[in-house]
Amino acid sequence: MVAQCHGIDVPASPHLGPTMIEAIKAGRYEGSEITCGLACIPKGARILELGAGAGIVGAVLARHLAPAAMMSVEANAALLGNIRALHAHNGVADQITLRHGVVLADPNAPDEVEFFIMGNFLGSGLTARNPDRARPVTVPVIRYDDLKRDFPHDAIMMDIEGGELEFLRHADLSHVKVLVGEFHREIYGSEGMKECRALLVAKGFHIDEVHSRPGVHVWHRA
Repeated sequence: MVAQCHGIDVPASPHLGPTMIEAIKAGRYEGSEITCGLACIPKGARILELGAGAGIVGAVLARHLAPAAMMSVEANAALLGNIRALHAHNGVADQITLRHGVVLADPNAPDEVEFFIMGNFLGSGLTARNPDRARPVTVPVIRYDDLKRDFPHDAIMMDIEGGELEFLRHADLSHVKVLVGEFHREIYGSEGMKECRALLVAKGFHIDEVHSRPGVHVWHRA
């Protein structure tokens, strides 16, 4: 084990370098997401995690919130084995279904999309923010309408590196009671951020100003 996070053991992995390990130990790695999720997602919820990353956030939620069911989706295939190992070591593998792909809500989405992988994994996404350092790969698309039919859920934890704007433009979230999301103003600008807010309000949500953090916002169904 190289670190602990909210009672979750973090095994050594090729994508966890010394700097990231120190960030995990200090509670800086996805600290706002974890704090917001633990405070605002009800125990026993059915949780959809969009962007599993290292698997730590999902494992923490599974350990502390005892979800009725949980699905985590990750686009970077190279992370899947390490995520499964982390889930298994911490005894949450039976609680979390892990899927590979990119979730798109556009009904006209293609069957596959290009996904850009950065050095370890941080900053990987559908947008190549640093094209000289990004490695493009082809990733299968999971259509959101199909996903919510197969996995009904009432809570979303979302960290999809800028893909949230396009997702919100098309997603029917009438079944969702709480959404915790990292929003990436640096990718789509202030106008895109305003559109994210307007879309969520139009879908019947209000922002939780008390629990939201810079860059990570909590939205409850009004």
